[in-house]
Amino acid sequence: MPEQPRSEVGKHVMNLFDVETLPVGPWRNGGGDTREIGSQSPTDSAEADFDWRASIATIAADGPFSAFPGVDRTITLLAGDGVHLVGDDGLDHRLDRPGEPFAFSGDTGLRATLLGGDTRVLNIMTRRGRWAARVRRTDAPVLPAAGHAGVVYVLSAPAGDGSGSALRAGQGAWWTSGAAGPAAPLASGAVALWADLRPL
Repeated sequence: MPEQPRSEVGKHVMNLFDVETLPVGPWRNGGGDTREIGSQSPTDSAEADFDWRASIATIAADGPFSAFPGVDRTITLLAGDGVHLVGDDGLDHRLDRPGEPFAFSGDTGLRATLLGGDTRVLNIMTRRGRWAARVRRTDAPVLPAAGHAGVVYVLSAPAGDGSGSALRAGQGAWWTSGAAGPAAPLASGAVALWADLRPL
């Protein structure tokens, strides 16, 4: 995995990323791929365990979503026509509004049906009882809170000359829990998704 650039923010380490350069892994069922942004794991757990995980998934075919017992999930449409989600517990939701988060239990077995072509979503997962996520759209400065982790993904940003440090559309930042720090590097006028991740 290529090393992503980092910006020191007090005791936070802010990891910067671009969706197009994140490592890509195919789904086992061949229905899409996943680009992992970042994660945080408890120090005394097995490698497969996690407190929270953030990724960007491309859904390329109709099919099931993997179940994650004991995990709460929030997905947000980034690009494409979206999907119709139907769960074995009666859940019925059309994810067709870009930038609008949808939260659900990872215990639920889901089937996704594409509403058009390939669809890209931001996927945030938290271990129930240990961490919780609040995902929202924002055009205000994103300020990391003490003890919280977080993920920022830029949906849109004003055109620039590319010489500044502000994040552009399709780029973002993530950090694990630490001391409070200054704002993530968003340009004035940018619109972003912010997943504020807090320990319970």
